[in-house]
Amino acid sequence: MRIIYMGTPDFAVPALKTLAMSKHEVVAVFSQPDKPKGRHGDPVYTPVKEAACEFGIPVYQPEKIRDNEYVKIIEEIAPDVIVVAAFGQIIPKVILDAPRFGCINIHASLLPKYRGAAPIQWAILDGEKETGITIMQMNEGLDTGDIILQKKTAVAADETCGSLFDRLSEMGGDLVLEVLDQFENGTASHLPQGDTDCKYARMIKKEMGNIDWSEPAEVIERKVRGFDPWPGAYTFLNGKLVKIWKAGVSERDADLKPGTIIAGKEEMFVATGDKLLKVEELQLTGKKRNPAAEFLRGIRLEEGAAFDRK
Repeated sequence: MRIIYMGTPDFAVPALKTLAMSKHEVVAVFSQPDKPKGRHGDPVYTPVKEAACEFGIPVYQPEKIRDNEYVKIIEEIAPDVIVVAAFGQIIPKVILDAPRFGCINIHASLLPKYRGAAPIQWAILDGEKETGITIMQMNEGLDTGDIILQKKTAVAADETCGSLFDRLSEMGGDLVLEVLDQFENGTASHLPQGDTDCKYARMIKKEMGNIDWSEPAEVIERKVRGFDPWPGAYTFLNGKLVKIWKAGVSERDADLKPGTIIAGKEEMFVATGDKLLKVEELQLTGKKRNPAAEFLRGIRLEEGAAFDRK
């Protein structure tokens, strides 16, 4: 089967590699334009472009995929299917309808839950016990197309966005191969999503990592995991930024002002809106990530010291 692959970030790389090493032919890759990075502002390849170059696959990087120039390129390539994973642009109907089997999307949630830009983070932030991958037939809506195939996975109690991201990205490639086999065999099913249980996974912004200590400890602990590795759950101590990388919920109720630090020689607790949060790993700006015990040995805390939102 002749495939055009559209994707940009790290999440889309494993599926591209799986397809490139399969019996199918990835005839072209479309990715977002390279962005300047570093002191000199030199353009850096997107992760998907880098992977495509390893396999010698031609790469196109349109500012706007809907431009006639790229529509004509796709029509001339005449793919059997377009596979999309975190491409980053809205694909117009003329392209959606171009391939024989249309466009299919690798989406990191169990649709219709978590349509939108950040399904992995929100599954953790909302305390979901399971999530998964959906292969969806794309239409003009935002993640509203028919479900072709889904695979579930448990969300571990200590799951971070980073660990879940890695697992789901690997699952996507295997699942899309199953769908391509179904297309060839004429056995693919299409299940309309409907809007029951629909949730929208809005984009994560840096300021969302700023901890509000008046929230319940359970909510804060999920933010610690859901914002790892980016933007990180962070707070401020004497005006200096501190990132919290690992924490647990204590059964002890907090009877102090939210943000107040309770520290011994080896352990650190912080008062929240209900219980105490046990801080297990944290990082002062400009320093390394450290276990709480090591962090405490390197800092002097005044009585009544507290984290705040600056």
